[in-house]
Amino acid sequence: MSIFENKKDVIIAGSGLGGLVCGYILAKNGYHVSIFEKNQQIGGCLQTFVRKGVKFDTGMHYIGSLDEGQLMHRLFKYLNLWEDVRLSPLDREGYDVISIGGDIYKYANGIDGFVEALAAKFPDNRDDIRRYVTGLREIVEASFIYNLQRTSPDMTFDESAHSISFNDYINSCTDNPKLRSVLTANAFLYAAEKDKTPVYTLAHLNNFYLPSAYRIVGGSDTIAFSLAKSIKKLGGQIYSNAEIAEFICNEDKMTKIRLKDGRVFEAKYFISNIHPQVTIEKIKSPLLRDVYRQRIEGIDNTVSCFTVYLVFRKNSVKYNNYNFYFYDSEQSVGKTQYDLTRFPESYLYVHQADSEKNEYASRAKVLTFMRYDDVRLWENSTVGRRGVVYEAFKRDCAEKIIDKLNRQFPGIKDCIADYYTSSPLTFRDYTATVDGSMYGIIRDKNSPLQSRISQRTKIPNFYFTGQNINSHGMLGVIVSAISTASEFVQIDKVLSDIQNI
Repeated sequence: MSIFENKKDVIIAGSGLGGLVCGYILAKNGYHVSIFEKNQQIGGCLQTFVRKGVKFDTGMHYIGSLDEGQLMHRLFKYLNLWEDVRLSPLDREGYDVISIGGDIYKYANGIDGFVEALAAKFPDNRDDIRRYVTGLREIVEASFIYNLQRTSPDMTFDESAHSISFNDYINSCTDNPKLRSVLTANAFLYAAEKDKTPVYTLAHLNNFYLPSAYRIVGGSDTIAFSLAKSIKKLGGQIYSNAEIAEFICNEDKMTKIRLKDGRVFEAKYFISNIHPQVTIEKIKSPLLRDVYRQRIEGIDNTVSCFTVYLVFRKNSVKYNNYNFYFYDSEQSVGKTQYDLTRFPESYLYVHQADSEKNEYASRAKVLTFMRYDDVRLWENSTVGRRGVVYEAFKRDCAEKIIDKLNRQFPGIKDCIADYYTSSPLTFRDYTATVDGSMYGIIRDKNSPLQSRISQRTKIPNFYFTGQNINSHGMLGVIVSAISTASEFVQIDKVLSDIQNI
């Protein structure tokens, strides 16, 4: 028996940002949507956790383009997020602060601001810096999302921007090796692979933060809860603790899902916000041919991370309204691989905002890359039951990170009241990504079509959405959700609704 009364029903697997935005757009346009989430808490990378009364974000560090009239401001308005989400602005003269071998550099908002901030350190390379930032803007302007207008039948793919690596692009802008390193320094945001990651990824992420940058006040879960509230108001349903064990098909199409607890639900259409490699393991139907399965299974994934969540003693640490990227040396920049004996060679240090204006930080997180192989020994364990050796491994990693942070910010170690950690296994278990991958599949400029996953699948009523479609990050995932929703609702209508909201 169907859980719905009409025939225009959509089941969405996974309540990450892609699933929620896709669900909101469809519900807003008359579809009865039901979202199924395996965890107690919805949100995917928007999830938070609380320890001893202190809340931590897990995946969404900061958001760009949120000033009045800017792209994300309009998207927030369309998604009805301004009712619930509060923001704290980052420093416009240096929203990202970068330390490379002890030298400090800043990324500032605006094209002119960005150029001037770096030209202060590289006065002979002013033209190179402007060439870099204006070139990225040109790439973004060719995308449909920038002007909220259709630019091509396939809204998510610009072959030229996918066939050049970000590294080759940066090298073409300047021959100054130190400036090249500085322009690569926010690679944490996309787990850059120098010989693979296309300039498209760099352009969309950097241009996202260039106009303005903000932190979310009170936790990234406010975005998930706001979207869920709107979906329910529009007649949708959200099921927590509802892990999908299998997607079931007949000889022609997908017909139902079976949950891990045995319940079965039917619908006319299905969308998966779960990683495609994890999703296809749940589909036994021959409608997905071996060649398609093999292509999806053969795509590499981005590296994972190890995170230390810090609780500060009250009024002991001044609030940083910037993100701090640290690298031991120029050789450490843009590296996702590392030597454990020198761990960590780099990290991203981020304070969290308690209000719109903050004098002191109550908490922070420090992230560094970590290979899944470093925790593979415990891959068959579950959260909270991995054993004393694993806990000792995490403690050792955390202490190394804190010691290195203390060298950059002397005395901060004494300000830490407590700390918590997460590893690639944590990320894997809470977000259902392969090997705890931070950003899903690797986009490879050497095989752009082969490393691209379409929202359409070989099953006619089954679609993908999320960070593995188009790109990751807040903007990339919303774009993927719009692309998936356009299989149901005219894309021109969606874009017009966003423009005219």
